[in-house]
Amino acid sequence: MPTANIRVFLLLGLGAIVLLAAGMVYLPPGVDWRTNYRPACLALLGGRSPYTVQLFNPPWILLPLLPFAVLPEQLGRAALFLVSLVSFGVTAHRLGASPLGVAIFLLSPPVVHCLLNANIEWIPLLGFVLPPQLGLLLITAKPQTGFAVALFLVAEAWRRGGLRGILHVSWPLSATFALSCLLFGFWPVYLLDVMPLAGDINASFWPHSIPVGLALLVASIRKRNCKLAMAASPCLSPYALFHTWSAAVVSLVASTAGLAAAVAGLWIVIGIQALAGCWLPSWG
Repeated sequence: MPTANIRVFLLLGLGAIVLLAAGMVYLPPGVDWRTNYRPACLALLGGRSPYTVQLFNPPWILLPLLPFAVLPEQLGRAALFLVSLVSFGVTAHRLGASPLGVAIFLLSPPVVHCLLNANIEWIPLLGFVLPPQLGLLLITAKPQTGFAVALFLVAEAWRRGGLRGILHVSWPLSATFALSCLLFGFWPVYLLDVMPLAGDINASFWPHSIPVGLALLVASIRKRNCKLAMAASPCLSPYALFHTWSAAVVSLVASTAGLAAAVAGLWIVIGIQALAGCWLPSWG
């Protein structure tokens, strides 16, 4: 390996170590990691159903989180923060963001909200830029964030190959769903429990946003533009926390100016709400 490449890897490794150390000291615990995802991972590793704790997601969402759960809590939280940050950046880059656009996206309120609360919006967003067989598994891990993209991918599969095309892209999801039901019973019933708990932190505009969401979804399928479907999902979901809207923000990353305007607007809204004493997202 060339010396220059070795130096780059060493610098990246050193940077990761520094960030992990800083994260262990300065990051808030991460309410979603502490109360939901880590306990569910530990339950799964202990041979119990993850639905014996507060899990409101399909069980396969836990698989990429297991390595973080076996670490000491704050170290796992810091490592999750670092991986989340990188994954958000990779998604934005793959969707056409410039380096400045990536930075603006990472500083957008929904992404900051996700990072501070240790949620996992980075998983469905990463599914936006992966092959559909794997992408559908990641997207459906948080349906409120990307189910419209899943519908778009199914429509594209139908265009390319009819029913055979749909089976080709959906068989990993179908097989995983069937296996998960054999292991944990018909777990989708547990997802309904999230609505009463959402309360004042629900940042969905449903049902008022349904017309916008439907218009975006239909336009995405007709124009074969997946980015419109990204923005449609939070509009069509009756349950959407503030970080769910990262799906809509990431759809803008190819236009640095448009992204900057949207992010500035979101920070202005938060500032106005703070001054008025209105609803604000919990920052961890």
